[in-house]
Amino acid sequence: MPSRRERANAIRALSMDAVQKANSGHPGAPMGMADIAEVLWRDYLKHNPSNPSFADRDRFVLSNGHGSMLIYSLLHLTGYDLSIDDLKSFRQLHSRTPGHPELGYTPGVETTTGPLGQGFANAVGFALAEKVMGAQFNRPGHDIVDHHTYVFMGDGCMMEGISHEVGSLAGTLGLSKLIAFYDDNGISIDGEVEGWFTDDTPKRFEAYNWQVIRNVDGHDPEEIKTAIETARKSDKPTLICCKTTIGFGSPNKQGKEDCHGAPLGNDEIALTRTALNWNHGPFEIPADIYAEWDAKQAGAAVESEWDKRFAAYAAEFPELAAELSRRLSGKLPADFDARATAYINEVAAKGETIASRKASQNTLNAFGPLLPELLGGSADLAGSNLTLWKGCKGVSAQDASGNYMYYGVREFGMSAIMNGVAVHGGLVPYGATFLMFMEYARNAIRMSALMKQRVIYVFTHDSIGLGEDGPTHQPVEQLTSLRTTPNLDTWRPADAVESAAAWKFALERNDGPSALIFSRQNLNHQTRDAGQIADINRGGYVLKDCAGEPELILISAGSEVGLAVQAWEKLTEQGRKVRVVSMPCTSVYEAQDAGYKQSVLPLQVSARIAIEASHADYWYKYVGLEGRVIGMTTYGESAPAPALFEEFGFTLENILGQAEELLED
Repeated sequence: MPSRRERANAIRALSMDAVQKANSGHPGAPMGMADIAEVLWRDYLKHNPSNPSFADRDRFVLSNGHGSMLIYSLLHLTGYDLSIDDLKSFRQLHSRTPGHPELGYTPGVETTTGPLGQGFANAVGFALAEKVMGAQFNRPGHDIVDHHTYVFMGDGCMMEGISHEVGSLAGTLGLSKLIAFYDDNGISIDGEVEGWFTDDTPKRFEAYNWQVIRNVDGHDPEEIKTAIETARKSDKPTLICCKTTIGFGSPNKQGKEDCHGAPLGNDEIALTRTALNWNHGPFEIPADIYAEWDAKQAGAAVESEWDKRFAAYAAEFPELAAELSRRLSGKLPADFDARATAYINEVAAKGETIASRKASQNTLNAFGPLLPELLGGSADLAGSNLTLWKGCKGVSAQDASGNYMYYGVREFGMSAIMNGVAVHGGLVPYGATFLMFMEYARNAIRMSALMKQRVIYVFTHDSIGLGEDGPTHQPVEQLTSLRTTPNLDTWRPADAVESAAAWKFALERNDGPSALIFSRQNLNHQTRDAGQIADINRGGYVLKDCAGEPELILISAGSEVGLAVQAWEKLTEQGRKVRVVSMPCTSVYEAQDAGYKQSVLPLQVSARIAIEASHADYWYKYVGLEGRVIGMTTYGESAPAPALFEEFGFTLENILGQAEELLED
């Protein structure tokens, strides 16, 4: 029977061979962490290679995702649908083994990792979701949601600031089924980290209320096993600090940065094979080692045992079982569409003039009772973002059955945790902060879009209209940044009706995230007929029109739509033929067919003015070189909102003046 070291060496061999064949990659981390992975995956990890989506599987996250050949080797060896040819195609175009693990490319990869620290944050999200779902669904004698989250992380993950944010919150929440392995090899790309990273990491995590297991020899299976056993018994999250040698087995490159981000080279690989006593050719794994790694039979047994337990659970709690199945499927309740549509029509009939952030809260009060899967939150701004609704109950270490997270001032951590919650399944996360502070969360938002996850970002205080807090808090370029992010829908509603419609669209979308942008100041209600209400779902539509073809089109979004309507009224009184287009979501509008877009913005009408208290440059794609944009090209100032709108040209007089100039040309 192959020894543990021989099984671990299979990982090392596949990793160095694949990196060498690609002439690109990071062999050092997989070679250094192979012994830890061998113990975890063979002795503890609950999974089924034949069904990677088995509901109660443990989650494994490789936060130091540059070491991707570690997870690809593990998936291949244990029997997932990942062939040796897939490993040979490492880092090649359209392969199933991309340079960093990517959700949706490789069966068994739970989340996209690579931006350091975010995999750790996703793991916190997995563990949070498990704890919340367990509290909501488990019953005495029926622990139907009961799995661990394991995460590997390196020095880079520890240095990234997000590790502080999410590590702190995980300890506060007592996420005891979260077990992190710190690959403490002392090496990063620039060399030995002692020149720039001297934190006492164990003390740091102890201060976060974690159990910390120190100085584990990451190449000693018995020490690793003892550490995991200890971790699984704790009522706290656990950090296992493993001393490892990067590039273990490479005679000339182990323990050095040389093996961090570059192939070992054919000569060094030959020496490594000798040093490891690995007498097999490239990508060659002996049958007896494959047999020892194969987890398909054991995985099928684990899933079968869970299926029996779930059947017993369903017999005693049929409604809960049906609800759990629905939520894990990602489908919203069957009646949600009709009831949400009815609410939008009620809002239209009511015709309130309110801030869109308040309209958002009203919508949550209407939709929240329909959607038990909602897990809301805010980065310490619940009273300003208005993300709390009447049915909210806070999640805590003592009682995780709630539906609202107090994330604290942790915008980046909140967003990356929400990604983990969404990928886990069973919950639909939303989280909020001021639009300006999406900058702290920017990379996590990008990861939501890259992974095509239903994560809803609520960003309030959307422009210079927030007033006296001044330019440090007044967003200018942020909407452009969000709107140009592929696969992210960015909604900036003009009133309460568009706000409710935006929430409905975001909740029903299951192939990507949405950013909902809301105002601090009140917005006038805009009247619409049934067709216009339906057309909000097209992202852009004709709100006000004229008889025949317009000679001028005013395009706007959010709070400035009301200003555009005022200008339309004045210009119409003057006998001008003017159209107002409300554009709450440009990405959804761009997805419409050419015929619809021509009906809204006819190409032959070149006289156009875009009006938005955001960066001007974005809007030239809609007004063209002959059009005008009334927007921001500088930062704001500290003053009351009315004074700021006048100072920066967001006035009826300015729009009328610009319209007159355009129409005279």
